[in-house]
Amino acid sequence: MSGGSPALVSQVRCLYKKILRLHKMLPLDMKTLGDQYVKDEFRRHKTASLAEAQQFLEEWEAYASVLLLQTSDSIQNLSKKTCYGIALTQENLNDFREEQIGQLYELMQETTKPNRQFNIAKDPVEKS
Repeated sequence: MSGGSPALVSQVRCLYKKILRLHKMLPLDMKTLGDQYVKDEFRRHKTASLAEAQQFLEEWEAYASVLLLQTSDSIQNLSKKTCYGIALTQENLNDFREEQIGQLYELMQETTKPNRQFNIAKDPVEKS
């Protein structure tokens, strides 16, 4: 992507910044994990082909759209605990490469272990 057209590079940069801004609305532990994952993924795809870059942008735009809806809902319903993300279907999983399945597994392990890698004292905006 870094060798792509200036318009594509600009589009990627704007999407990256948009996602990081959306992450500011997440609970602190999710923000920290999400920011690191996004940074790693965007860095990993710097040399993607044009076709890969388009697919990458589509997927991350969809993620940003879902996250925008969920964070907006979270702000409007402070008394309700918000669930973030979407369920993956078997069809989604079948479309993933082996490397992506491995990344999902690592992400699942990180998010479900009792003592997360990040030592966060307190979430700045607690919900009941």
